[in-house]
Amino acid sequence: MFPSLFLSHFIGGAVGGTAVILALTIILCAFILEDATTVIVGVLVADGIISIPLAIVSIYIGIIIGDAVLYSVGSLARTHPRLAHYIDHDFTAPFRSWLEKRYALTILSGHFVPGLRFTTYIASGFFRSKLSTYILMAIVGSLIWETILFSAAFWFGSFTSEWIGTARWGLALVFLLIPFFIGRYNLRAYQAKKNGGEE
Repeated sequence: MFPSLFLSHFIGGAVGGTAVILALTIILCAFILEDATTVIVGVLVADGIISIPLAIVSIYIGIIIGDAVLYSVGSLARTHPRLAHYIDHDFTAPFRSWLEKRYALTILSGHFVPGLRFTTYIASGFFRSKLSTYILMAIVGSLIWETILFSAAFWFGSFTSEWIGTARWGLALVFLLIPFFIGRYNLRAYQAKKNGGEE
């Protein structure tokens, strides 16, 4: 909750400045927490505080930069002597094999499943997975998910424009947490199914 509150105040503080400052603020926030930024900016666009083109372009730039940084971090990690021996290690072989078999789909769904983006995007750089596939699938995944999320936040903002701030942002936070809990539920169901099949 606190990061979302911080982002809300941070973006709100940039609203009175120039379009460049506002765009850079949204890019930075999308780089840090893309989903929370998308919801906050979508609501502010619905209020007429931020223009749609500025909001969408800034969000997408921040997300693309974030995806590139994650791949780069993984790529740099493989050059570290203490980590390099894990590239072809028995410990990482099952994950690497799993990732290679479903690489395009995993990267595409990285924006949809909470927690998947960070690990798989860094692993892509670490294992030097195909960069062209990574870029294409990461961009397509972010375009689909963030467009859906932005549209829902815009609709939510339009619907709640007359509400008092605390109740409105509380509902926005609940709305933001729904994908997290769905992903968590699915992960636990998968783990239970997997553990039940091993017995």
